[in-house]
Amino acid sequence: MSGLTDLPAKPVVRASWIALALVLVAFHIGLVFLGLVPNLVSRPLHLALILPWVFLFGVTNRRLLVSGAVLCAIGVTSAVWVAWNHVMLGDQYGFLESRFQVVVGFALLAVVIEAARRAIGWPLPTVATLALVYAFFGQHIPGEFGHSGIPLRSFLGSMTIAEGGIWGSLTAVSVGVVSIFVIFGAVLNAGEAGQGFMNVAAAAAGRLKGGAAKVSVLSSALFGSISGSASANVASTGAITLPAMMRLGYPKRLAAGVEAVASSGGQIMPPLMGAGAFVMVELTGVPYTQIMGAALLPAILYFVAIWVGINAYATRFELKGLDPSQRPQTRDVVVTSLFFLVPFTVLMLGMFGAGYTPQYAACLAILAGALLLAIDGRLQFSATKTASRVTEALVTAARQVSMIAAIIFCASIIIGVLGATGLGVKITSVILEGSGGVLWASLLLTAIACLILGMEVPTTAAYVICVSVAGPALMQLGLEPLQAHLFVFWFALLSTITPPVCGAVFIASGMAGENWIKVAVTAMALGVGLYFIPVGMITRPQLIRLPSDPTGALTAFFALAFGLGALSFALIGRVSLLFRAALALCGVAMILGPVLI
Repeated sequence: MSGLTDLPAKPVVRASWIALALVLVAFHIGLVFLGLVPNLVSRPLHLALILPWVFLFGVTNRRLLVSGAVLCAIGVTSAVWVAWNHVMLGDQYGFLESRFQVVVGFALLAVVIEAARRAIGWPLPTVATLALVYAFFGQHIPGEFGHSGIPLRSFLGSMTIAEGGIWGSLTAVSVGVVSIFVIFGAVLNAGEAGQGFMNVAAAAAGRLKGGAAKVSVLSSALFGSISGSASANVASTGAITLPAMMRLGYPKRLAAGVEAVASSGGQIMPPLMGAGAFVMVELTGVPYTQIMGAALLPAILYFVAIWVGINAYATRFELKGLDPSQRPQTRDVVVTSLFFLVPFTVLMLGMFGAGYTPQYAACLAILAGALLLAIDGRLQFSATKTASRVTEALVTAARQVSMIAAIIFCASIIIGVLGATGLGVKITSVILEGSGGVLWASLLLTAIACLILGMEVPTTAAYVICVSVAGPALMQLGLEPLQAHLFVFWFALLSTITPPVCGAVFIASGMAGENWIKVAVTAMALGVGLYFIPVGMITRPQLIRLPSDPTGALTAFFALAFGLGALSFALIGRVSLLFRAALALCGVAMILGPVLI
């Protein structure tokens, strides 16, 4: 959704927000090009820049506006104070030396928690608050879940003036990587790249049986690779694909289900994926290019499974392709595709050709995309349209960076408490004991935890919390770090299509005018890959070793593709009951094959 609709009408106020967005974008890009900025400067300033967008932008309720202004002022002042005094604070080694510093510490924690609450609701801030209560009073808890107690000034200092807690490694990812790729996506979306995705998808799949649904799959995969948001994907591509499918007579539940499940795959589709992928870089120490390589085949497999599911639905309904009049002209396909191919090429050449860091390559791609904002699909220049596109890119980038940063700052509190109190190790031991040291029991417990958390918090937050407590247990039971993290990341996506809380389904069903439960059931059947591909990563670990073992990776890919195809037809296809059971057994056997043998 465009950020321009929420910009105030008053010219002075409107210009102020645009200027603030420009400062935020320039700050993050400048950090990449300039470098050598102390962490206790860049990270607090990151917080200071995002707070106005969380507390004030688009707020019309007077009470919320006043309270937001007060909290924003407190947060910005405290963050700037930390940045200004970073040399002095660095010499304190995480210990607060005065009452004033204690007040600043509490203020920062309170503002971060409230910012997350206003950005995404209660669940994650509630967990963060409970974590802080545990840190302050856990010494009074009897048994193994208590801790020995942490001096207040030491704990608060480690959370608010040292490079841990809210200024820790997760925040570093938000500042240096996530923000850059979010800006990149915003720049592409403000131009003609989105239309380019639609045109390429329509040209490639529009004439096929079920072509309108397959256009939705391809366009969502392409769009999702730069948005990393299921909800934004549904709202953007669904505005075009849903009416097209319904005009061709597709059942509403199928049209909405296809859009919801296809859009959910954007968070696992390289090159950008979701914000969680960048957090994974920090948590695993694995280079982003290697994570892209590991995630590529599972992501393709997911969309292949949806494609097969559409073919299975074609055995039950007459799923027509797009009418020739609705397919784009070859010239339009070629021209509009350049709007995403040029920036993507710059990004890929920067990372793999020149050997630049992902964020540096992304900055170069942002500059390429920004230049393309000056022209439209007809290769015409308009100063008014260019200004509108640039404004949309800036405001959208600022809003999205701020929302993700609010999540990461709040999640950093939880991670900080887990480390400071040893609670993470205790939860890991409980998982190991509860599973009896059996890997598959631990995987089941982890998957359930991801599903429960994912119902209430965004994917990135669910992934960070689950992998922090369950990841060590899974690795102790023999999983490679990347295996464990990808397994958790995939299951954190479940909430997008799984009731009772399924954001992508809610949006798609609303746009299609269909009952959301019917849409959810259809989406779950089509999105069978979301449930089984993470299992396939465990049974066939070669699937995520494409960079080091391409032959093994492709062998695992085709085995799992066959298994998922069989499952899709068993769930969706118009076949006899006996054949349905045989297909299901065959599919499960192909996915679990190495374990069964």
